[in-house]
Amino acid sequence: MPRGRPAVRAPAHGRREPTGRRAGPRSLAGPPAEAPAHARFLDLEPERAEREWRRYEGTPQRDLFRVVRERFLGRHAVAGGWAVDLGAGPGRFTGRVGPDPTRRLALDLSAPSLRLGRERTRTDAGGAAVGWVRGDALRPPLRPAAFAEVVLIGNTLGFELDRGPQLLERTESLVAPGGVLLVEIAPGPGEHARYLARLPPGAVRRLLLAPARAIVPRIAREGYVAEPLRHGGEAFRRWTVAELHRRWSGAGWRVRETLAVAPGLGQVPATVAEVASDPRAWERLVSLEELLGLDPPRWRNAAAVLLAVERPLPDQTI
Repeated sequence: MPRGRPAVRAPAHGRREPTGRRAGPRSLAGPPAEAPAHARFLDLEPERAEREWRRYEGTPQRDLFRVVRERFLGRHAVAGGWAVDLGAGPGRFTGRVGPDPTRRLALDLSAPSLRLGRERTRTDAGGAAVGWVRGDALRPPLRPAAFAEVVLIGNTLGFELDRGPQLLERTESLVAPGGVLLVEIAPGPGEHARYLARLPPGAVRRLLLAPARAIVPRIAREGYVAEPLRHGGEAFRRWTVAELHRRWSGAGWRVRETLAVAPGLGQVPATVAEVASDPRAWERLVSLEELLGLDPPRWRNAAAVLLAVERPLPDQTI
């Protein structure tokens, strides 16, 4: 893994986003962006940045979505080297990228998001501060193959629409040999387990105290219910797990994990709230959701899928 200071390329146009304590490469603005999606993030108001931060807090259902992502990031944290969170927004998950101490960068187009991120993100004792970089992930001012861990979550890939393949290629190019790439996509509208949804919330809470091996067969027997589409039109491209697996396998990358986010109860907020009242049941729910999310049939309709892949070392490339 690279342990030196990754070069940050200075774009032709831009300005420095103040970072406070220096933590790594200089924070430089990326070149002007012309795509509609880019324009939305460039013009993002502070209130919208705040809403993006709150998207993963305030209700047990939002907590579940956040915890599943945080645990996923924790499982694939790479010790040593640099880590970068692309399209980081206000940095809700940036502090979870890599183990402490890790040299982290957060790159985003939105200046209000970066300012909020500096205010909200805290590092534990001994952890490295985050370097906040205003820039374009389609043309990142970063040295290729310089990062032990590269993160692209929040469906940033899908929102780029026809520019998504270009974004993915640029993102992959930042990963060092032997490094890890973590990506989130939104293949479908979401789904929930029919068995868990039909039970009263209190019954589900008590049921979760039983071993998972006793619950999973009942869930499988009754199947899943797909959620209705929540958008009048497709606001983003729906990447599929199959196409990403084919892409990475063909390039010699190793798929470490593919996880649908909370397919069991994630779409049933009242029951999630009841379960959250019992710490032991809550812990069992999170583990059950991770177990269910590893099942390949759950990937097709999932509202969110997390993928972790490892770039091959030079002598492993096919």
